[in-house]
Amino acid sequence: MFSDSSIAGGTIQAYLETEYLVFDEASTMLHIGQANPMLAALHDAYDVPCSAFITACNPFSEDCDCESNTARMVALAVDLKLLGMTAIEGIGKHPSNNWPGEASFLVPGLSLEAAKALGTKYGQNAIVWSAENAVPRLILLR
Repeated sequence: MFSDSSIAGGTIQAYLETEYLVFDEASTMLHIGQANPMLAALHDAYDVPCSAFITACNPFSEDCDCESNTARMVALAVDLKLLGMTAIEGIGKHPSNNWPGEASFLVPGLSLEAAKALGTKYGQNAIVWSAENAVPRLILLR
């Protein structure tokens, strides 16, 4: 499925297993490949056909210090604001490995192309993107 990627298979598997928590009024957990009715409702509430779950933390899955990750997330928030997008805070966390959770944003209405561009700008291996069907998909960037 992801055989043409330069990302290690174990890393891809960890992304597929990660839980992507969205901190909106009715917090919801996104899982890759699983339709999420609360995400569909969020799409309806924002009147958008899609959303992206993105981070600027730990580029290329290299553990960075807290200060660097915070600065990267502030820069991502500024970029999203300049694009006129709403950023809902969240966190991506694997349920059983020791990798620390990564601060993230769910961005209603962010197109796949724009999400990929931001992910690439911030050195990410992948993003999570959902179309109208509200099924989160792992989108590899390398």
